[in-house]
Amino acid sequence: MRQTRGAILLLLLSASALADPCADLPPPGIELKREEARLSYNFTYRQASLQGMAYGVVRSGMRVLGLTRGVAMARYDLHLSLRRSLDGRWECGSPKITFSYGYTPLTVYVASEFPRGSCAYDQIYAHEMAHVAIYQRHAEALESVLRTELQQRFADLGIWRGSAGQVQQQLQQELDARWLPYIKRRLQAVEVEQATIDTPEEYARVAAACGGEIGRRLTVDR
Repeated sequence: MRQTRGAILLLLLSASALADPCADLPPPGIELKREEARLSYNFTYRQASLQGMAYGVVRSGMRVLGLTRGVAMARYDLHLSLRRSLDGRWECGSPKITFSYGYTPLTVYVASEFPRGSCAYDQIYAHEMAHVAIYQRHAEALESVLRTELQQRFADLGIWRGSAGQVQQQLQQELDARWLPYIKRRLQAVEVEQATIDTPEEYARVAAACGGEIGRRLTVDR
């Protein structure tokens, strides 16, 4: 009798596995990679050109001597394991998604009127490197938040199911329309913090540094 019950149980389990093609799918998972900013430098633009590049970013009346620009980047790589039902009407999928994010490129500009090695250059460069540090800290601080949110959405909810031919389309649509723009917005929010060091007081301090060298160089190079 015990052997008969065991055989019946085994048959039921086998039938269940055959009925659900999703049973042998691997679990969904996500990976998050923070791209280390590729820092580049450009010292070829004159001060007037940098002023134009910073239009709408700095406060009116502030003279732009240097500039730091980070371009928010987010992308994903989707690998999807799919199974189709025996009648071909529905399917299930297990996504493995690698997300990459960060600022690339990240470019530091110092106006060409201030040659490397000069006191003025050193002061402007130090100010711009403070901006670089903010970009880096902001990206680092986002990592744990994004990892939790992406894990909850794409891994913790389990296997994706839908009509035949729809699962991959649904995933890509959500990734493209919702998650990539969302990650970029979180990265671009760094500008709020950047503004805290671009104060009138800081601009005045840099402009007055080096015994008036900055003002003299800009006057001579006009």
